[in-house]
Amino acid sequence: MQAEMSNEMRSSRLDNDDGAPPPPRAGEGWGEGVSTRENPQEERALTRIASVDAMRPPPPAGAVRTARGQRSHMLSAALLMVLATSAPPAHAFIAYVSNEKSNTVSVIDTDSWTVTKTIKVGQRPRGIDLTRDGKFVMVAVGDDDTIQVIDAKTQTVVDSLPSGPDPELFAQDAAGKMLYVANENDNTVTVIDLEKRARLGDIQVGVEPEGMTISPDGKTLINTSETTNMAHFIDTASRQIVANVLVDARPRYAEYKHDSSEVWVSSEIGGTVSIIDPKKHEVIGKVTFEIPGLRKEAIQPVGIGMTRDDKTAFVALGPANRIAVVDVASRKVTKYLLVGQRVWHMAFTPDEKYLLTTNGVSNDVSVIDVAAQKVIKTIQVGELPWGVAIAP
Repeated sequence: MQAEMSNEMRSSRLDNDDGAPPPPRAGEGWGEGVSTRENPQEERALTRIASVDAMRPPPPAGAVRTARGQRSHMLSAALLMVLATSAPPAHAFIAYVSNEKSNTVSVIDTDSWTVTKTIKVGQRPRGIDLTRDGKFVMVAVGDDDTIQVIDAKTQTVVDSLPSGPDPELFAQDAAGKMLYVANENDNTVTVIDLEKRARLGDIQVGVEPEGMTISPDGKTLINTSETTNMAHFIDTASRQIVANVLVDARPRYAEYKHDSSEVWVSSEIGGTVSIIDPKKHEVIGKVTFEIPGLRKEAIQPVGIGMTRDDKTAFVALGPANRIAVVDVASRKVTKYLLVGQRVWHMAFTPDEKYLLTTNGVSNDVSVIDVAAQKVIKTIQVGELPWGVAIAP
């Protein structure tokens, strides 16, 4: 968020702090006698070596150089071992999960794959994302008709942004200056200037707007309306709808390919993903799903995640409790991954090694190894987890 927002946020943190003292900085601690080393393991190793050295009898005069050399070698080896074991993991990111029923955001450390904090937010949090600079987390709290802002450093709510009634999902431009919010209850998309924290206006769309995505060049915004069964193409400069594309029943989510050549729209009741040519504004293909032993009605596509190379798409199938792995070129499902109950949305870690899914009925998050296409972990979170966003 911009500097103007940050200044006001500093004063509001006092009112929103949950009372927990801030964690100590490197070299600091809670009391007296705290080590000044940034790595306490290193100091303990040095102390142990020094203690053992002090207990040894002095070497013969002719062996002083050799003994000192051995001690130096032992010291170096011990330090190398400590530094090797204390190196940070390659995938240490922070995930934020909105819990729609418990009115919280769960904070997950992807080093340990554990919940490290639960942040109280407003009523019915759903859509969630980070500002482009990673300093703040924005969450749509539907029953409070606002977008709450969480300071990622202090992990407390510090501000709110104006929206329409019942905000559900939102999208921001690449520069992180403009925010577009789908308001489910009044059939509008609210435009917010993030620098000024000001509501610039509303765009009329179809009934029950939800899915939101913006083209990589920032010129086109797409909103899906659940009841109208359309994808609305909106010119961001004029804030006018330039095309309406009919898709299958109850479109929930929209995702641009990274090369901007296609838009994928999931239809929950229709049970498909429609593929739209964004230049022609036409449906040019569909992804269908079939899982042995499950009725068609149980397969309800919602969230979509696409790898940066645009080769593989992952589609959440709701009460089917599966993630479909789709080959983008052929538009065919190559695999189904069993996850938690009623899988809804997902997010990649920034290195794209892992994919986290929110499972609403089982109140957990599944961790998928992207390369292996395998679920490796399940993490309990709050009630009815809905959305997820991940920061470094």
